[in-house]
Amino acid sequence: MARHNTQGRAAEERALHHLQARGLRLLDRNFRSRGGEIDLIMRQGNLLVFVEVRYRQNSNFGSPFETVTTTKQRRLITTAAHYLQQQRLDLPCRFDVVGITGAQQEQVEWIQDAFQLQ
Repeated sequence: MARHNTQGRAAEERALHHLQARGLRLLDRNFRSRGGEIDLIMRQGNLLVFVEVRYRQNSNFGSPFETVTTTKQRRLITTAAHYLQQQRLDLPCRFDVVGITGAQQEQVEWIQDAFQLQ
């Protein structure tokens, strides 16, 4: 397995534990559709939360959040719509981003409602 895949899986696992410690419940992970993939799908009360996890070894070339471009946001929204339709869910939802930076001294940052449906 490629090193970036291993780091990506580890970052998703750390993000999952971070969110669960704050009361979110995992529903699904790595949900794929033709339009893209959602790393984590979680529930917080009556709210469905679609989570994109971004990892950067360091911030020399920008923060993890800067990598969630408008194109990536559109893909996430399309994939989320597919998930909602497939699961026949009609719940309020939001899009969060968890950014993890650092190889030795990790910093986990969680941005709730990082972008909106357009």
